[in-house]
Amino acid sequence: MHARTLYQNAARLIAVSAMAISLAACGFQLRGAPPVSSALEPLDLDCQAPVPASLCYSVREQLELGGVELASAEDANYHLKIRNFERDRRASAITVQAAAAEYTLRHSVDLELISADGVPIIASTRLTTSESYRYDETNVLAKQREEENLQQQLSDRLAQQIIFRLAPITEARLQDIRDSHQKASTPGDTQPTTP
Repeated sequence: MHARTLYQNAARLIAVSAMAISLAACGFQLRGAPPVSSALEPLDLDCQAPVPASLCYSVREQLELGGVELASAEDANYHLKIRNFERDRRASAITVQAAAAEYTLRHSVDLELISADGVPIIASTRLTTSESYRYDETNVLAKQREEENLQQQLSDRLAQQIIFRLAPITEARLQDIRDSHQKASTPGDTQPTTP
């Protein structure tokens, strides 16, 4: 009986491996964050407390995986600022005994992208993600681990939202933003009138 189970598990593993190889061969990829344009290089990533290190690390990792050159604030052409992190945990369902049956976790953060010369490329924008999970007071330790895993998933999702906001910014888009900013900050041309 034990040998039969091992044989079935091995057969499943081979089938899954073959499927993965065939999908990879035909160009299939899991959907992930889009690439960030090299027009934003070098980029300074500025995460300030209380933004959790896990979120900053996730954003940095996504940028590095995309080949984006990161630099210090002094050497960067653009500054990606992540600020005002808020974490919320609320009971979203209760039992008949008035105990929490489900919790909703919510993470929010402000994102801003400015050029080294102060042009706002992405004005301060609030990003939010949330997830709910069932709570079981008879299994507190397992639910605590589940919540910790969800907290990390929420950080990863926020990081992905940040990358999605950066992805459409190309060299042409940057030039349009600079032109619009310059027109808005320059008063209208008035010709002096001569009598």
